[in-house]
Amino acid sequence: QVHLVESGGGLVQPGGSLRLSCAASGNIAGRNAMGWYRQAPGKQRELVAAIATGGTTNYADSMKDRFTISRDNAKNTVDLQMNSLKPEDTAVYYCNAKFYRGEGRVDVYWGQGTQVTVSS
Repeated sequence: QVHLVESGGGLVQPGGSLRLSCAASGNIAGRNAMGWYRQAPGKQRELVAAIATGGTTNYADSMKDRFTISRDNAKNTVDLQMNSLKPEDTAVYYCNAKFYRGEGRVDVYWGQGTQVTVSS
């Protein structure tokens, strides 16, 4: 079992910045990919960014110029630096982790989410 806990959400004005952090605990050994998804009311959950154990990244095209994902393997954390925030970035942001256990087995975990509100 893996537990993911997000922090760093809040209220920010357009053009501002926030840094989200996700801490993983439990059975966290092995190759994995961690990332952030978001879901606004009435919309589907969408990928924001993901980063693998080795550091390779995957960004949604609409966010790659403003957001940066990073991880600290020693601390078992993944961060999302969000700059130049826009009202349309308002959503619940969820930490996601995929652990590759071998033989095609992939275990997927989700955090409880943290609210990001961008408003003037």
